[in-house]
Amino acid sequence: MKSSVLSLFLLSIICTTSCGHGEEDSFRTFSALPIPETLPFDNLLSFDYYNQRCPQLEQIIHTKLKQWVAKDHTLAASLLRLHFHDCFATGCDASILLNHEGSERRAEASKTLRGFQVIDDIKVEVEKSCPAIVSCTDILTAATRDATVLLGGPYWRVPYGRKDSRISNVKDAEMVPSGRESITTLLELFQSRGLNLIDLVVLSGAHTIGRTSCGAIQRRLYQGLNGTSSMPYPPLDDHYLDFLQRKCRCASGDYVDLDATTPTTFDSQFYANLQKNMGLLSTDQMLYSDPRTSPIVNSLIGAPSLFIHQFSASMVRLANIQVLSGLDEVGEIRTNCNFVNSYNT
Repeated sequence: MKSSVLSLFLLSIICTTSCGHGEEDSFRTFSALPIPETLPFDNLLSFDYYNQRCPQLEQIIHTKLKQWVAKDHTLAASLLRLHFHDCFATGCDASILLNHEGSERRAEASKTLRGFQVIDDIKVEVEKSCPAIVSCTDILTAATRDATVLLGGPYWRVPYGRKDSRISNVKDAEMVPSGRESITTLLELFQSRGLNLIDLVVLSGAHTIGRTSCGAIQRRLYQGLNGTSSMPYPPLDDHYLDFLQRKCRCASGDYVDLDATTPTTFDSQFYANLQKNMGLLSTDQMLYSDPRTSPIVNSLIGAPSLFIHQFSASMVRLANIQVLSGLDEVGEIRTNCNFVNSYNT
């Protein structure tokens, strides 16, 4: 209920910022959006799913994750990205964790994904206490929540009961946004997975932390800004562009913070950066220039706490994409997250 009230508040702010400037048509688009609910998950998922069978699960995940992040703080952001890639490809089913020839994990789009060893370590510990009980999908989902909290982001309750997929295909990794799509394409992708315009803008806010490689933004830094690219790239602040071109001139393997202002803090500064043409990815900067998304961006800039609350609601919705649960024969509880069970016996 709290989430619904916040979403209504967000829509009312959008009306204030857009309708007052003669953009009634834009507001009609926003007001028609479904409002994110607190509990949009499958009926077979439950908050108390492991209460009797593995009561120590969340403590194990929290303890292990804290140890890993203490050694390498960048792993927290990496887990958010890993979870997004998993859910966006074929649904939240841990298919991204399967490690075999032709799997999503071996795809070109997955080469920079990190955090696999964290999930493996947690799984080993969970198996000691609760053998063949907890899915890799549930572990990844809860670890992502705890990683967000360690970064200073919001806490949300995770419903459990997901199963793991037995299938992972390299071509499915291509379904994950690359950062070079149009807003229309992104919105179509999100809607096809049961997400909406608010989710698109709010989940993009995860770029308040994390990094991308210089190689991933070469087109944006060069071809897209000198007329040699067929795709119209959004503008970059001159000083920021100069910094990026100097940093990435010789080393495409170097990394750049997605949020140039507060890269290690989970906050709404990411959206304020877009006002200054400091959106590192083209898709991020276009959130501010597209009339369908810019009112939401402006609302989140004006009410930073709204982003924090809405992020948790959108993450719950993300984790509910095409889950395998209950008596679904397609899924299983992997004992090793890297392989389907038939490979372990």
